[in-house]
Amino acid sequence: MSERMACRLVGLSRSAYRRPLNADTTADPDRALRDWLRAWAKDHPRYGYRRAYHDARAEGWVVNHKKTQRLWRDEGLRVPQRRRRKRVGSSTVDAPTADAPNVVWAVDFQFDADEHGRSIKICSIVDEHTRECIGGLVERSITADRLTAHLEDLVAARGAPAVLRSDNGPEFISEAMADWAGTRTGLSYIPPGSPWRNGYVESFNSRIRDECLNINSFYSLLHAQVVIGDWKDEYNHHRRHSSLGYLPPAEYAQQCTHQIETDDSQSVRTE
Repeated sequence: MSERMACRLVGLSRSAYRRPLNADTTADPDRALRDWLRAWAKDHPRYGYRRAYHDARAEGWVVNHKKTQRLWRDEGLRVPQRRRRKRVGSSTVDAPTADAPNVVWAVDFQFDADEHGRSIKICSIVDEHTRECIGGLVERSITADRLTAHLEDLVAARGAPAVLRSDNGPEFISEAMADWAGTRTGLSYIPPGSPWRNGYVESFNSRIRDECLNINSFYSLLHAQVVIGDWKDEYNHHRRHSSLGYLPPAEYAQQCTHQIETDDSQSVRTE
């Protein structure tokens, strides 16, 4: 392809195409500094441009940090990012089909922020059969100990589920969670990077994001706790769910006759 046709296709004038870059010409006024930055980066491969700037100033280079950053990027001296190793929890049981209440609880976190930019962490716990939001926390930070204490309160009120389904977040694969689960319930972890394997709570998260978080501005943590708590109450008792025959989750749970009976160590579904 000719130069004329190539420049026409990419929308570039031939004069601009032929003009050499400043970095490629002998008249480049920053050539010496570029050479120094490359040599410095070779000796310090894990350092960034900020340290290079201070070392350059200490050696007598008259340059500011903005120019140092620009030249650093032009030379492709970006420091490689080290990827964190994804920890994978070991499931204690395979998650059964949630064909009755209190068989599978799905747990997940999501985040929001108040008007001051401070983070708000939201934990949601959903019964996969009745679609009820049976619990949840709204805090600045939710540790594994705080989560297990909340689960203990739910188990005392509702009984323990057969399986607790979650992702591989640090709160879920911690020793505190393993110690709490013990003989109470099984733990089932979805594969990393597969949120669709925890679809019920992900669907719930999308609803609370669209119908509550995106249309409210929180001026404090207490305000967020009240608003989100009211929304969850509306969701459980008044919001009709299509998969439940357009009944609210709490009303469906009251009418639900599904249960799991244990006979000779085998689970039998009755209706």
